[in-house]
Amino acid sequence: MPTTNQPRRTLLLTGASRGIGHATVKRFSAAGWRVITCSRHPFPENCPWEAGPEDHIQVDLSNPDNTEEAIAETKRRLHGELHALVNNAAISPKADGGSRLGSIETSRDDWHHIFQVNFFAPIMLARGLLDELKTAKGSVVNVTSIAGSRVHPFAGAAYATSKAALAALTREMAADFGPFGIRVNAIAPGEIDTAMLSPGTEKIVEHIPMHRLGTPDEVAKIIYVLCTETSSYVNGAEIHINGGQHV
Repeated sequence: MPTTNQPRRTLLLTGASRGIGHATVKRFSAAGWRVITCSRHPFPENCPWEAGPEDHIQVDLSNPDNTEEAIAETKRRLHGELHALVNNAAISPKADGGSRLGSIETSRDDWHHIFQVNFFAPIMLARGLLDELKTAKGSVVNVTSIAGSRVHPFAGAAYATSKAALAALTREMAADFGPFGIRVNAIAPGEIDTAMLSPGTEKIVEHIPMHRLGTPDEVAKIIYVLCTETSSYVNGAEIHINGGQHV
């Protein structure tokens, strides 16, 4: 919990309703942070953590104009400081029957839609909240994916390339935001036990050195470290959280 001489820190998190995002809310809340969540859906009456509507912003990240409106609303709620921004929201549409959409089958509209949510929204949020991040000497964490560095049996082509682009953007942001005292890093999860898993994942697990799925909490703990003083000289990194799957 925050001490009496340390003001309460604030996290802005996209994609908070399930999986990694849900675990991240719980991890930061347990440490005494205020967590402002962003979602396409309104604030749920049965919110699974202690928060109120004042800590939720309804936004469609696939809509640039609505995203700009949400940035303005966020600024009104922040009181000038943002200690962490975690860009976790992402979409990965599937073909009929749940199969992956390859580069040939993915429609132009799907390419645009996926990149708007997975790639453009993170830089829009970070740029739009730059002053608040500067004041707090804050941290940005972009959630990429193991699919950003290899063809994945389930993740579609547009999802994978959007995550590869986000990894490259993380490096660029680290160089550009670093002089302001803002650190920008990425985490690249592998097979994490969330609702996004596809049938057949158990076959991938056989090739992971640790022979198991990761848990959302294991990812959330690393996100937390990247937003705190423990990682005060870590900037421009992409941390693999996959049980050694990438090796």
